[in-house]
Amino acid sequence: MQSWIQINGRKIGQGHPVYIIAEISANHNADFKQALKLVKAAKEAGADAVKLQTYTADTLTIDCENEYFRIKGGTLWDNRTLYGLYQEAYTPWEWQPKLKKKAEDLEIDLFSSPFDSTAVEFLERMNVPAYKVASCEIVDIALIEKIAQTGKPVIMSTGMATLDEIQDAITAAQKAGAKEIALMKCTSAYPAPPEEMNLNTIPALSKHFQLPVGLSDHTLGYFVAVAAVAVGASLIEKHFTLSRKVPGPDSVFSLEPEEFKAMVDTVRVTEKALGEVRYGPSGQEVKSRVFRRSLFVIADIKKGEKLTEQNIRSIRPGYGLSPKYLKEVMGLRANQDIVRGTPLQWLHVAKTSARNEDFR
Repeated sequence: MQSWIQINGRKIGQGHPVYIIAEISANHNADFKQALKLVKAAKEAGADAVKLQTYTADTLTIDCENEYFRIKGGTLWDNRTLYGLYQEAYTPWEWQPKLKKKAEDLEIDLFSSPFDSTAVEFLERMNVPAYKVASCEIVDIALIEKIAQTGKPVIMSTGMATLDEIQDAITAAQKAGAKEIALMKCTSAYPAPPEEMNLNTIPALSKHFQLPVGLSDHTLGYFVAVAAVAVGASLIEKHFTLSRKVPGPDSVFSLEPEEFKAMVDTVRVTEKALGEVRYGPSGQEVKSRVFRRSLFVIADIKKGEKLTEQNIRSIRPGYGLSPKYLKEVMGLRANQDIVRGTPLQWLHVAKTSARNEDFR
């Protein structure tokens, strides 16, 4: 399998910069001008992409108020019907080409999560550069096949999915024509508690499927997202809002622009800090080698005199022989006068040991 994907010429995977996605979701609050502002603010905050969701209440569910369609279980949306929530939260389809044009003008990617085949067909007419499969849709094999048939890169969120379900989705996508697939570790709780994020799953998924893996993060704040980069995440997705003070279905667990920018900046520093596997001094460390210990003459030594603990010590700075030679030089004789404070070098001592000889 390919270990990277490419969106608008940008490679995403290990060894490449983390791809950061601002999820607008319902944070436009049914206001097109607000949606435009969100795209612009995402660009200014350093996002690589803006993501939409393409559905209507009718493409996701039916308008029914019985117990099966009423939300419960301690969520942010308890007691609401699915239809009512989706009717409030959806992004009008007629906005989406205009938002994509705005994104292109700003040189930021824009793509979407489709929730049925008609959404895929609509997004294909928009010519989006990639597709995102939402966590709840990873078991919708027909939808995944429809997305895969476009030949575009596919990013799959894996919230709630078992390893077998993830494998089924990947297999279906590949058989249908997908050649570029990335996975997103996700905890489908809103907000998600940090103790349920299990970020160690990220490198495990990457190793198991040999695919780039990222994090779709619903925790509060951005510390978990940064931690995900430290364990190998190649993509980060966070919900994005202009202000959490404006109520909305997703605003509670969304980042405001200043917070999103702080996350982006911290991710970029984390990338630099991760670097590569390397031993020995770095460029900046070279000048610090002088603060290592080395062997120094601590008392004047006459030519022919033995080197002992009284005249040789391992001390700072690091201009003399390495401390590992301390035992080896003990008992050797000086082949010249050496003054106190001289860094000991091999040229100062006789080539043969005098440990068992009396100097005459």
